[in-house]
Amino acid sequence: MPTFSASDGTEIAYHLRGEGAPLVVLPGGPMRASAYLGDLGGLSAHRQLVLLDLRGTGDSAVPSDPATYRCDHLVDDVEILRAHMGLDHMDVLGHSAGASLAMLYAARYPQRVARLALVTAIPWALGMPATAEDRRAAALLRKGEPWFAETFPAFDAWLAGGSDFDPAFAPFFYGRWDDAAKEHDARGDDETNDEAADLYHSDGAYDPPATRAELSRFAAPVLVLAGELDGGPTPELARRTADVFPDTEVAVQPAAGHYPWLDDPEWFVRRVLAFLDGSGRRAG
Repeated sequence: MPTFSASDGTEIAYHLRGEGAPLVVLPGGPMRASAYLGDLGGLSAHRQLVLLDLRGTGDSAVPSDPATYRCDHLVDDVEILRAHMGLDHMDVLGHSAGASLAMLYAARYPQRVARLALVTAIPWALGMPATAEDRRAAALLRKGEPWFAETFPAFDAWLAGGSDFDPAFAPFFYGRWDDAAKEHDARGDDETNDEAADLYHSDGAYDPPATRAELSRFAAPVLVLAGELDGGPTPELARRTADVFPDTEVAVQPAAGHYPWLDDPEWFVRRVLAFLDGSGRRAG
């Protein structure tokens, strides 16, 4: 397992899967170990995935200063990873909350990003979190599911602020609530650093106007990929995210939730590869 030392001496781990041109992958959660990404539905058969364990997660060390869990502080770790790997520039994929880290990195180091893929990106960095209305509308798309009637009332109460999040809400985050999704969800608590997650979006992490201004000049191609059934982000929020960039394509994966590589691996890999290889623009 390769590692590098961050600027404050924290030992940061990353995992290599597959062969080919490297694709640096920034996990979400926030602050979930990169193991949940697997091989991104088989993308490792085409690209070498560089799966970063953010500080305090997975095989990376816990920093001495918990304030460094804040998203904007993590940008430096990504840049040191790039230099450690000897890459002049790199393709970057950010998932969910990790997409905000990817956006902050692209804003600060635009010359270092060749292509940027934002997968089910909740654009906290742009000041556009998913709303309760977004999540409710997406949840209602699932009313034909056998688990919906029992689960939705409590989910709706949570959205209204009347209750705590319940693990029983997990089916709303997957396009298919099958055995693979259940196993994937069950690992979440063990793979997430809760203290770090609480600090990831803390005050000062984002400056949306400044980030928008920087990304409006970002020259590299960008893919914003959403799941048709995802409430955070909805396809509409994904399109609003895409509008920030000058060279963007949007893809909406049919019948997919927040982890689209699990719902239809072949569709996901084909679409992401088409973007990374520059083999044709297709709006979804």
